[in-house]
Amino acid sequence: MLNVAVIGSGPAGLYAAEALVKQAAALTPPVPVRVDVIDRLPTPYGLVRYGVAPDHKSIKSIAQYLRKVLESPDVRFLGGVHLGEDVTRDELISAYDAVIYATGAMRDRRLGIPGEDLPGSYAATDFVNWYCGHPDVDPGAFTLDAESVAVIGVGNVAVDVARILARDPAELHATDVPQPVLDALYASKVREVHMIGRRGPAYAKFTTKELRELGELPGVQVVVHADEVDLNAFDSSGEAAALVEADRRVRGNLVAISKWAQGEAAGPAPTGHSRRLIVRFWLRPLEILGTERVGGITLERTAIDPDGKFGGTGQLETVDAQMVLRSVGYQSVPLPGVPFDSRASVVPNELGRVLGPDGSPLPGEYVAGWLKRGPTGVIGTNKSDAAETIRCLLEDLAGGPAAGDTQLPRPGLLKFPDAPAPATAEAGADEAAGVDEADRPLAAVLARRGITPVSYAEWLRIETAEAQLAQELGRGERVKLHNRAAIWSACRPENG
Repeated sequence: MLNVAVIGSGPAGLYAAEALVKQAAALTPPVPVRVDVIDRLPTPYGLVRYGVAPDHKSIKSIAQYLRKVLESPDVRFLGGVHLGEDVTRDELISAYDAVIYATGAMRDRRLGIPGEDLPGSYAATDFVNWYCGHPDVDPGAFTLDAESVAVIGVGNVAVDVARILARDPAELHATDVPQPVLDALYASKVREVHMIGRRGPAYAKFTTKELRELGELPGVQVVVHADEVDLNAFDSSGEAAALVEADRRVRGNLVAISKWAQGEAAGPAPTGHSRRLIVRFWLRPLEILGTERVGGITLERTAIDPDGKFGGTGQLETVDAQMVLRSVGYQSVPLPGVPFDSRASVVPNELGRVLGPDGSPLPGEYVAGWLKRGPTGVIGTNKSDAAETIRCLLEDLAGGPAAGDTQLPRPGLLKFPDAPAPATAEAGADEAAGVDEADRPLAAVLARRGITPVSYAEWLRIETAEAQLAQELGRGERVKLHNRAAIWSACRPENG
């Protein structure tokens, strides 16, 4: 029996658990595994639950796929267990044959400009966590009394943030957005949202589908400055034109943006538009203005010279804004005791094997997801990333497949091994698999500290409570419980 702990129950962690169960079963002979998926929160799914905007239901449906992983008899969910507080790295390494770190990237990069810490200046992740109902963020953390908001960044997170600020909150009524958040959105005074990118549209990271959604928002006028869409206006290197030629996504983005530029309007929003979304390019923030709180932001025009050097031109402009949200990239944070490359903000690794200070792989330690490669790709990218890590783990600990051996089929073609009986919500995977609690590797460590992990069955109680809340409020399929007290009360009513 191969006992493995996965730290983090987001897409990276659960794809790793899935790949481990499936790949181990496909070996000759099959290798039995038992996986504990450990998360500091009492709720699973990580970024899918707390990072995907509530109006992106198709992406949020990935949770239904991840649910099947947690319901595998070989997988157990241990919620409410915090690495570094409830259990140490050394205790994990002693308790399991292998540990896979998959905690993602939870921190925004800073702008590094004056005024960044003024009231009204926030990390976009804090705002995303707020509207997604993350228990770390108070539901009263944001009062949307700003009439103008500047969102710094032109990636998909920036698009999500801008869309939620500009969208009619009535369209979020049937989503899972927490009720206090929905109330705040209804009371919002925001009428203008500026989304600002340092480079031109050819360099923007958003995907065409997400971008087009901005133009489909009822009652929202999208404004783009025509000169900022011109590929040659601020880029003398020809690189932007080459990107358009080579990249289908960039071409799709440019088509959508060019249409908005043709309808550019500098005046107030015309009749029928209650809000304006202004998409700007070739501008970088120099200073967030204000004394007691944010009052505006100073931007500098940027350009690329014929040699391909990017920089400021010295031409300045000021945008009135009472709130600034920075969305210029994510960073992973160090895990207590685990090697960390502070420059790249990843765990140093080779194909998912964690490397020690001397550059050699550390026995039994692995990494997956953004913590492994940095914040790149989409949610689905984590599937192949996890499969790579698991192939290395099985090569190290289960005899294959090695580099020269016949490779296993790609992740999507493998199936879960046949189970004697599916786990039920109340029985849980352990009971269905005939596993005694005392036989679990970490049980004694947690018991000594008086910690009872949240089980999958208890998580299902939270799901049930959210469905009941939606029914009571007359809102969609579920409404998220918006704070820790409500979550724990639903999970363990006997303690409430």
